[in-house]
Formats: sequence, C-alpha cells, structure tokens
Amino acid sequence: MSAESYSAFIKQEATRLGFEHCGISKAEFLEDEAPRFEKWLHQNMHGKMDYMANYMDLRLDPRLLVPGAKSVVSLMLNYYPEKKQNEDAPKISKYAYGRDYHYVVKGKLKELLANIRSHIGEVNGRAFVDSAPVLERAWAAKSGLGWIGKNAQLIHPKKGSFFFLAELIIDLELVYDGPIKDYCGSCTRCMDACPTQAILSPKVVDGSKCISYFTIELEEAIPSEMKGKMDNWMFGCDTCQDVCPWNRFSKPTHDEKLTPNAELLEMNNKQWEEITEEVFQKAFSGSPLKRAGFEGIKRNLAFIKQ
Repeated sequence: MSAESYSAFIKQEATRLGFEHCGISKAEFLEDEAPRFEKWLHQNMHGKMDYMANYMDLRLDPRLLVPGAKSVVSLMLNYYPEKKQNEDAPKISKYAYGRDYHYVVKGKLKELLANIRSHIGEVNGRAFVDSAPVLERAWAAKSGLGWIGKNAQLIHPKKGSFFFLAELIIDLELVYDGPIKDYCGSCTRCMDACPTQAILSPKVVDGSKCISYFTIELEEAIPSEMKGKMDNWMFGCDTCQDVCPWNRFSKPTHDEKLTPNAELLEMNNKQWEEITEEVFQKAFSGSPLKRAGFEGIKRNLAFIKQ
C-alpha cells in the first residue's frame, strides 16, 4: 500500500470514530513555534504553571517523544453543547459540561491506533490528549485544521473553535497537509471582550491573567486585583470564543459520551452555594470539575461573589 492509501484510511477511520476533522503533518522540529514559545515562557506568561517550562525539547520535536516518528496525525472532536447552563448560576466553561474529555478522546485515539495497526501492520506510535508536552494547536494549524486566532485558539473556517484537539504521533510515512490562511482579518472582538485583558496582542495570551488559569490551574488564593473582573466565571472561561464570529457556525456535538450533565445544567446560584462535598463528589465523578476539586470550586465561587 502507498502513503496515499494509508493517509486516506486513517482519515476515513477518524471520521468513523466521530472526529470531525483529521489533518497530517510531517514530524519535525517546530522551527517557527520555538522562538514564540520561548519568549512566552521568559516573560512568565505561564504563571505558576511550572510544567509548561519542562521538557521544552520534547514539546518542540515529536521525534523525541516517539523514536522514529515520521507523522503527526491531528484530530478535532466537537464538544459544543446543545443546551446551556441555567442563567442563574456561576458560569462553567462548555467543555466541562459533561464527562472528562481525556477519557472520551483517549479511548477513540487508542481505537484508531489499533485499527491502523490491524489494517497496515506494525506501527509504532503514541496517543496524546492534552496530557503530555505536545503543542497541539501548533500541530493542528500545521496540518490545515484551522488557523490560530487572535485569542490563540484554533479556529476552523466552517466549524469554529469549540473542539478538543488530539494527536497520534507515529513512525509511518504519510501524505502531509499544509496550513490554511488566517481569516481573523481586522476583527478584535476576542481581545476587546476578555474580562481580564489577558490577550495582550494578536495570538499572545498572558496565561497568568486568564480566568481559566485562576479558576483551574492556580492552587493558591486568586489575586485580590482580580476582584470584579471574573465575570461570574467559576470554572474556566469561554468569553473569547463566545464572541468570535466564526463560532456562529458551531453545531451541537452528536457524541453521546459528551452529553452535558443534566444536573449541572439545571443548578442555580443557591444550589452551588449550598453544595456539600458529598454531593459534589457524587454528582461530578468523572467530570472536568474534579480538576479544581470541591475546595477549589468553593474558593472560586466565594471569590466571584465578593
């Protein structure tokens, strides 16, 4: 079989497994991304996320993650929900409405890799879902799945940006896709709407000022200077995506495993304020909210209510 037939099979299987889009890049050093990422780190825009500064060599070269790697297969899985939260409730990022995406996406990736091996033969590779030093948006853009918007999110020209990104890095020579044009134009809606002015310039987001950082990543107290700037976000933040014109094309996901937690959607302010740890652990077992934990959620809630 040829690289063309291998590539066609992988994309066909990705679609069958529920991924909306699949693009393929040559596994190589990210020459253009390296100086930008290093500058971002040197300016301490990663805040307390020390892990971002670790394994820089691996982040910039997938061949160090997977010996003999030749291709990076980038995939997109839609998580846009059909229903939204109760408006009388602290806001939660849409990606956290349902089951933890790591489990959902990783399962699909493992099946895809198994099918590749079954169809093609012995293929060495690894699956990655936001849990290893891989610059997923850079690879997705490199493979033509969209462009990096001014909010540093990957934007697909027909589907928007409410997607989980994932990768298979494999030692198989394939046919490679190329990047597409940046269609943000002169629009600055995301930059103008950011509640904490974390988008410093096009494509440059100061992670240490982002609401998602404060409500999920930061383990210590939220800085007092953020009072009144959180826009009622309790877990994550979708503001820059919600205002993006390209997300008018977003369609609800059809993946049942990503169906929103009905209890979460129905909860109001009072229920969140009165929630006990026992109820939280039971209601949100297997939820992304477990990342912040009960104490973190209560801290966030208390801060945005000040």
